[in-house]
Amino acid sequence: MGDDIDDDAGAAAYEAEYQEQADEAYRELLERIGEGSPQPRLDPTRRAVELLGDPQRSAPVVHITGTNGKTSTSRMIESLLRATGLKTGLLTSPHLIRVNERIMIDGRPVTNEAFARNWDDITPYLLMTDAELIANDEEPLTFFEALTVLAFAIFADAPVDVMVLEVGMGGEWDSTNVADGQVAVFTPIALDHQARLGSTVAEIARTKAGIIKPSASVVTAMQSIEALDELRAAARLDEATMSIEALDFALESTTVAVGGQLIDVRGRAGRYEGVYLPLYGDHQAQNAAVALASVETFLGDGTVALADDIVLEGLGTVSSPGRLQLIGIDPTVLVDAAHNPHGARALAAALGEYFDFDEWTAVISILSDKDARGIIRELAPVVEQFYATNSLSDRAIPHDQLAELVRELTHEDAGHQFAHAGDALARAREWAVERPRRAVLVTGSITLVGEAIARAAAEGWK
Repeated sequence: MGDDIDDDAGAAAYEAEYQEQADEAYRELLERIGEGSPQPRLDPTRRAVELLGDPQRSAPVVHITGTNGKTSTSRMIESLLRATGLKTGLLTSPHLIRVNERIMIDGRPVTNEAFARNWDDITPYLLMTDAELIANDEEPLTFFEALTVLAFAIFADAPVDVMVLEVGMGGEWDSTNVADGQVAVFTPIALDHQARLGSTVAEIARTKAGIIKPSASVVTAMQSIEALDELRAAARLDEATMSIEALDFALESTTVAVGGQLIDVRGRAGRYEGVYLPLYGDHQAQNAAVALASVETFLGDGTVALADDIVLEGLGTVSSPGRLQLIGIDPTVLVDAAHNPHGARALAAALGEYFDFDEWTAVISILSDKDARGIIRELAPVVEQFYATNSLSDRAIPHDQLAELVRELTHEDAGHQFAHAGDALARAREWAVERPRRAVLVTGSITLVGEAIARAAAEGWK
């Protein structure tokens, strides 16, 4: 045990030594065009990775897109693959507290040293690409384009045996799409980012279907008819095989258990019964079914069942920070990154099914480009009152306008406003301890969820 403590202390000191360099790298990333303004293009990212020797081709790829459940499904796929003994690289977005969370090696955030060193290595090539773009009157590489290039460099440097890539937005022109996924995975597709992706589910699905590559394998969750039609058309065009939830694999049952649930899944090749999943919500059980089918597809083209010990370890140890995550138990405070009506609907259902409280107060912040009305309407049947506040994002709806919208959609006493998230969280926790069987929900904005998690850790919430 003493050696373990020494190793941990040494690792912490090593990380602290490179903290400043990693922070400087992140500051340089933030100087680029932000994630709120993605560029619908692939050529700049393709040019940058080409200059680097195409690190995105250094390992096979599982590529995940969809509207909700992308991050959780990506984490489950990565955990299952790691349980088989493969060294994994995982790219997800956005981060909750630190940017290192987005780039994972074998289930751990990339070290400050690797983040900073690889950033230094790729910077000259990013600047070369920027110069070419500016000479052609185009915008230089954006934050997410540069971050994607960095992730590929880190994965190649590790090196990893497999990359699990979550699309940032859409699919067809997302910078992760310079990689060719052997398996293209689709979580449920619904309306979101309409200004960027299209005004209908069919248009959005068509954009997301852009990650399907020739002769690849497609695994999809249950979809609406219009979304499924688009995915089928794209798969036919690229001569890709397709596995569809409820037809080729299925979640057969889920039972509430302490700290999560027990699930039975019929995979493409095997049956997995009584598997413990330490996550709440029926939607997470459905994500697990998609993840199992995806890993079966990646490892054996859907013909070989996964060993029981791999499934038990892979799903039994998975985590999905910011997704129905408990950050306090005295009083109970739950955070969830639901930021569109589809996600809010799944969240509301999970609150009733997995938690035994009489009253919920929601601390919320919602970005201006999101369907705030839809989110509030989905949560209103299970939430007693809303504490509207401002997240750290400059795109957040002002707290007074959000509170007024709550009052308009619910009733006069339901909407309360707080200029600072810390004040809203403090008051919500005070409200929760005033009576038994009360709990607090923090949702509507990933930025707000990250702030709540950081505050809970700093203040030592029980």
